[in-house]
Amino acid sequence: MATGVAVAVAGGWAGFHGAVSAGLGGLVCVLPNFLFALRLSRVAQRPKASYPVNFFLGEFIKMALTVGLLVLIVKNYADLHWFSLLGGLVLAVQAGFLAFWKKS
Repeated sequence: MATGVAVAVAGGWAGFHGAVSAGLGGLVCVLPNFLFALRLSRVAQRPKASYPVNFFLGEFIKMALTVGLLVLIVKNYADLHWFSLLGGLVLAVQAGFLAFWKKS
């Protein structure tokens, strides 16, 4: 939802390329976190899984995938709007914090 808000704001402010950049920024955060959560849910179902090792390995893979996706986007999207990309990324990263803030 935070990525959707970032896309709408960036689209209104910077046009189509801003909206795409904000969406890509949100995707850089959402996709690795989704894959990390999926991996942890599968590891938790195993009877003798080493959960701490899998957690830290998954966290390392998540960070590497995040950096790799950012590099891939910067190299391949010529019309990148940096402010929108970073705005989408920051909003997606802080979405959990914003949800707790709204709840209280």
